[in-house]
Amino acid sequence: MGASAWPLHGIRLRTADLDLRVMTEADLPELWELLPDDVEMNPHATTYAGLDVPANRRAVLAQGYWRALGLWSPDDWALPFVVRRDGEVVGAQWLEGPDWRADHAVDSSSWLVPAARGRGLGKQMRAAVLALAFGPLRAEVAVSSAVLGNAGSLGVSRSLGYLDTHRSVLEHSGETLQHVRLTRAAWARAGGADLAGGTVVDGVAPALPLFGIEGAS
Repeated sequence: MGASAWPLHGIRLRTADLDLRVMTEADLPELWELLPDDVEMNPHATTYAGLDVPANRRAVLAQGYWRALGLWSPDDWALPFVVRRDGEVVGAQWLEGPDWRADHAVDSSSWLVPAARGRGLGKQMRAAVLALAFGPLRAEVAVSSAVLGNAGSLGVSRSLGYLDTHRSVLEHSGETLQHVRLTRAAWARAGGADLAGGTVVDGVAPALPLFGIEGAS
């Protein structure tokens, strides 16, 4: 299915080092091979007694992709990107609008292969989707969260201007989750274009109706 038939697949984000394109089914086998063991999957996803742990993790990844695009609506959407550096897949970045037309707020999550960590790529990935969210999608707020021990994720958030809001406890693990928040106004005051490192956002205009947005970006 081409981008003209399903315009979400025409969205592309480019940073100084990375190329982010909306995930396709053809990307799944490579993502399965690269998915790090320390990436926490959706704890509420279905697991299958007849599959081992790696196979169940592959199932969660695949079903998450199918669910995201298959159940898409302007009120509740999830946009998964495959992240490449020099043509090689290094991770995945998600941007979500779970109550989009009510609050115009986005959430995000991501993972990188171990060899790509500690190089500032996580910040570039997040900044790229923020450029999309606060740019053509006209989001008002971006939120995120991470367990207190995940210094990398929280460091990315704080470096981009997110502020700590509240904490909660994960039911399935008992770990403490730190929630953070960034407003559109704060992003602009901090010089969002500079924080995004000159991110180039392409192919969004044909997809805007799927976000409930009329008119060109």
